[in-house]
Amino acid sequence: MTTNNYVYEDPAELAAKLEVMTADEVFAAMKALEHRSETAAEDRDETLGMITLVEEEIERRYPGQMLAPYRTWKEEQLFS
Repeated sequence: MTTNNYVYEDPAELAAKLEVMTADEVFAAMKALEHRSETAAEDRDETLGMITLVEEEIERRYPGQMLAPYRTWKEEQLFS
């Protein structure tokens, strides 16, 4: 599974796939969506909607941690 397949799909398809993705895949999807939102002018609303979906999945998996697991993962990626 590649993250890019999730990033550019329909938001409903992304929502369905998030449940079966590993934590690393969810975090990679978030990172790719953040990058897309910063670089692509087209479909910005759709991209932000997908970011919200991924944020909600992270919160579901890590209640009350407010994306801290994602930020930790992202920092670890810089040093690996």
